[in-house]
Amino acid sequence: MLTNSLVELDRQHLIHPVSSFHGHEARGVRVLTGAKGATVTDAEGRELLDGFAGLWCVNAGYGHESVVEAAAEQMRRLPYATGYFDLGAEPPIRLAAALAERSPGDLDHIYFSLGGSDAVDSTIRFVRYYWHAKGQPNRDQFISVEQGYHGSTTMGAGLTALPGFHEGFGVPYAWQHKISSHYRYRNPVEGDQAIIEASVAELRAKVADIGEDRVAAFYVEPIQGSGGVLVPPKGWIKAMRDVCTELDILFIADEVITGFGRTGPLFACEEEGVVPDLMTVAKGLTSGYVPMGAVFMRDHVYQTIAEGAGAKAVGHGFTYSAHPVSAAVALEVLNLYEGGLLDNGRKAGARLMAGLEGLRDHPLVGDVRGRGMLAAVELVTDKDKKTPLPAELQPATRLFDRAWQEGLIIRSFAQGIFGYAPPLCCTEEEIDQIVARTRKVLDLTLDDPEIRAAMR
Repeated sequence: MLTNSLVELDRQHLIHPVSSFHGHEARGVRVLTGAKGATVTDAEGRELLDGFAGLWCVNAGYGHESVVEAAAEQMRRLPYATGYFDLGAEPPIRLAAALAERSPGDLDHIYFSLGGSDAVDSTIRFVRYYWHAKGQPNRDQFISVEQGYHGSTTMGAGLTALPGFHEGFGVPYAWQHKISSHYRYRNPVEGDQAIIEASVAELRAKVADIGEDRVAAFYVEPIQGSGGVLVPPKGWIKAMRDVCTELDILFIADEVITGFGRTGPLFACEEEGVVPDLMTVAKGLTSGYVPMGAVFMRDHVYQTIAEGAGAKAVGHGFTYSAHPVSAAVALEVLNLYEGGLLDNGRKAGARLMAGLEGLRDHPLVGDVRGRGMLAAVELVTDKDKKTPLPAELQPATRLFDRAWQEGLIIRSFAQGIFGYAPPLCCTEEEIDQIVARTRKVLDLTLDDPEIRAAMR
């Protein structure tokens, strides 16, 4: 009765993110009631392996009592402190210092937000202020990458290059431009080096078309997440960074998904020795236990903004920026990462990728890709032609529901792609079960008459 009541209350009152309002009303909510490690429990008592860490965010896993205690203790001592009026609190100060110490290069200045979307919006404002401070206000054009995701706030959604975040919202804006994704599996250009060269040429051409003195910044994810976990060729990120350096364009790395051990190191940029001018993080920063995001700023950006403002306040801020409870949680989560979770995540990630690679022989599997604990399996009805699953079969819902029935939570993308981002705490057995349950879902899907018909 309690569950039925919650389902009805949800139907009547709660608007869910990125959902069909009427579709959700018809399906009803699945209520989660508990979690521990990499396992969540629903209201029916079903236990499921969370192969997606909530929304790519519970990197440390569920149920760490030390994190709960850190939050509770801070709430007892000082539940809130504003950062306005030159005020502050110990946890965010210590967290900023800890993050700066661990960040690539001289990303030494940290601005805290509530999550990833408003971190991206903050960078847009900082970038604009930077160019105004340099006496170049005409640099007001921004470039991002097709298939990329940079949040769903109004300006961030314009940088995002997924149609579902544009339709009906009047974005992107005229100052927001795109270049093609590196999407290796479906790229008309063949070969990693050729893809790199084509992307470099396209970025240069886009800048030339806009006007080199007009382009303010280039935004990119080290691995494109919501576009389908698209992993660029090795050297691609570095090559794009080099073009931006040469053309005096600010390079912004969106590490909201890839940060905090998701791909192996603390930050994915480290893998190619790239130091962005600004970097956004969220999700794994607090392992999803409480809301928090951050913008990392290189010293030259910080100093330019500071000198441009002089004695005036830089007019950007949030009530909950540098929230002491969120910061206390993030500090403890960082301790957990460095206390063994990063190492375990690297081992588990190698096992996950090896296991998923073993699915390539399945008739429905067209591609397997990933890095560390971030991976995807792309389904097709024809391997040679790379034919995606028919859209009319609603593969996202069909595949998610089937995985749920098999005790597995994964991301199911509309085009028939499974996304994986398990907690870094996963055991070898849990990784093996993620792979085994995926194979079961693939086998059951292969038996669908509609899928069989599409494969003829």
